[in-house]
Amino acid sequence: MCGIAGAYRWPDGKVVTDRLTDTLAHRGPDGAGRYDHPVGDGEAHLGHRRLAVVDLSETGAQPMVSGGLALTYNGELYNAPELRAELTAAGVRFRGTSDTEVLLEAWRRWGTDCLPRLRGMFAFGIFDERTGDLVLARDQLGVKPLFLLRRGGGLVFASELKALAGVSGGALEVDHAALVASLLYYWVPDSRCAFREAEKLPPGSWLRCRPDGRVERGRYFSLREVAEEGRDRARAGERPDLHAVIEESTRRHLLSDVPVATFLSGGLDSSYLTALAARDRPGMSAYTIGFRAEDARFEAMPDDLRYARRVAERFGVDLHEIEINPNVLDLLPQMTYHLDEPIGDPAAINTFLICSAAREAGVKVMLSGMGADELFAGYRKHLANLLALRYQRVPRPLRRGLSAAVDRLPVATARRGYRSVRFAKRFLSFAELPEETAFRRSYTMYDRGELLGLLDPDLAGTVDDVLDEHADVYGDNNLDDFVNRMCLGDARMFLPGLNLAYTDRSSMAASTEVRVPYVDVEVVRAAFTVPGDRKIVGRQGKAVLKEAAATVLPREIVYRPKGLFSAPLRAWMSRDLAPLVREVVNDGALVRSGFLRRDALARLVAEDAAGHRDFSKHLWHVLTLEYWYRGAISGSGHGSGDTPPPTA
Repeated sequence: MCGIAGAYRWPDGKVVTDRLTDTLAHRGPDGAGRYDHPVGDGEAHLGHRRLAVVDLSETGAQPMVSGGLALTYNGELYNAPELRAELTAAGVRFRGTSDTEVLLEAWRRWGTDCLPRLRGMFAFGIFDERTGDLVLARDQLGVKPLFLLRRGGGLVFASELKALAGVSGGALEVDHAALVASLLYYWVPDSRCAFREAEKLPPGSWLRCRPDGRVERGRYFSLREVAEEGRDRARAGERPDLHAVIEESTRRHLLSDVPVATFLSGGLDSSYLTALAARDRPGMSAYTIGFRAEDARFEAMPDDLRYARRVAERFGVDLHEIEINPNVLDLLPQMTYHLDEPIGDPAAINTFLICSAAREAGVKVMLSGMGADELFAGYRKHLANLLALRYQRVPRPLRRGLSAAVDRLPVATARRGYRSVRFAKRFLSFAELPEETAFRRSYTMYDRGELLGLLDPDLAGTVDDVLDEHADVYGDNNLDDFVNRMCLGDARMFLPGLNLAYTDRSSMAASTEVRVPYVDVEVVRAAFTVPGDRKIVGRQGKAVLKEAAATVLPREIVYRPKGLFSAPLRAWMSRDLAPLVREVVNDGALVRSGFLRRDALARLVAEDAAGHRDFSKHLWHVLTLEYWYRGAISGSGHGSGDTPPPTA
């Protein structure tokens, strides 16, 4: 895993590429490289920062130049051995053993037609000295990021947005529509970017720049088509062996010339992967987290550690336990810098701290269970939306009485929180809404009225645009299966926009590569052959995945209550972060700018403090948005490509 950057027909391209590459040093501490070549009336420059994982020798160094092609590449190809064998049979002679060289030769032979053949996570730029063309490409599912900025006939690109912001010739203009979307979702959808001029190359697509200034775009993978094909395969009676598919994906994700460890929360997804990996690599390591006892009690968090210990003992895994007792006042600005855009999920801190501990122990590569919940309907929201359909059949007077009773219940007292009450209030906030609106509301921060009340009134039209975009993405398919419509919506928006984004940025901040075996094209294809009534059975989410996992895991692990890869936010808000919340509400940059309304924020704080509603997640995201916005308007931190804020 690495950091890539480049400039194409851009003023001072060499200097710009050097600055881009330097900003990405944390993504590749094992080496750096540059390439340049004249093109038309300008130049092409490629930069690279290397995290050496496969072929640790100089034959794996980048940018890789061979036979008129130059490649800067971030990723891993899990089918590189098969592609190498095919290319060798066709007469290609390889110098080393890296997947980088396989990709370069695959491009030479097939061009953009090689992209559907690639199985892995990747983002890359490849320059052809003969034609002067630069092509950028991103993997099918959006595991690896690629940001770009175009002006006139020129372009710059990089693995992280902060790098582009630092070389843009002045502060980039904040896109308030992206910030509105961030407030709604607590992340910026992959279709938007926090700065107006910048953009994210969409998953499963490529972009070609030509010397005459023309730009071409293409798409080689469609999740919607995969989901619809999966439905058709299921109707024809084709049901892949899910356990075999996941086992094969896990084995491929272990390809490495350095040690590989796993995240092990004790939940189903990470336990299943750890068990499969440990059978292939006996004695491997795993990392798990715990929280301060008083924080865990206040948050009523499940005891995940005991389950992680049981899995580790059963499969001979060397388990490293990390107690998270962070100085969140220091970590908050640091994580905001590394996340590039305002992302309000505190799980990014967990990922960063786990990866930092692993890196200190010499581990460069980690396996994560990310993606299983999205593909196999494992989140509470999936079951809740199904239950909402039944709830709507309850007589209206009974629903009104229940809603009034739950509304009066507190979500917390001074000593502890009540998760069941929080869940009930959340459920009732969307249980009577239409399908798409209910699904969106089940995982977003506000409904339309609440969001309008929080923002500058002039942004009302922007709010509607953001809501319409979600409806368009959710409805753009021919699936007649409610559960799989939710899974497809999550795989298109929630997975790349939030979970893969924070995983990439927070792990690479610790110079660690995280691989996601569930987010694999073959696993995805198999997942959408499974009908919704086999994903959720009764009140059991991920039922079909649990059936597969039960072939290797004990039932007490497979069917345990779902854990949370999150953080004790209510405890942090009531203690560590309370003064900062007051400061942001009373005199924050977002309030002073008029983007957020002080009175609305103050009401959130008051209701949360009184224990009537749980707004801890909302307020955490306001803090992340505030820190991000301060940097963006001042040109410091993430807004300039400078070094990150220090930690204590």
